[in-house]
Amino acid sequence: MCVVTEQDSPLSALPSGTARALAFVAIIVTGLAGALIGYGTVDVQCTGECGTPLGVGILTGAVLFAGGAAIIAVLVLRALGEWRELDDGR
Repeated sequence: MCVVTEQDSPLSALPSGTARALAFVAIIVTGLAGALIGYGTVDVQCTGECGTPLGVGILTGAVLFAGGAAIIAVLVLRALGEWRELDDGR
């Protein structure tokens, strides 16, 4: 019978599932906000037939904002993982 204690378990820099889920939700919400900002920006400037420019504005805003939020989320999750690893090592 093999008993694994906390000291025998390998150290992991993987953040908790809750932290990863919150990061995912933050990326989605930020992408939606970027889509609204892209829509608003084009809507203020465009007159006449604006279907294609509005679509491009929505897509561009969503991708840029979600991409920026994803970069920040990855950096935060890595920092959380390193802090957790340091705390486990003590």
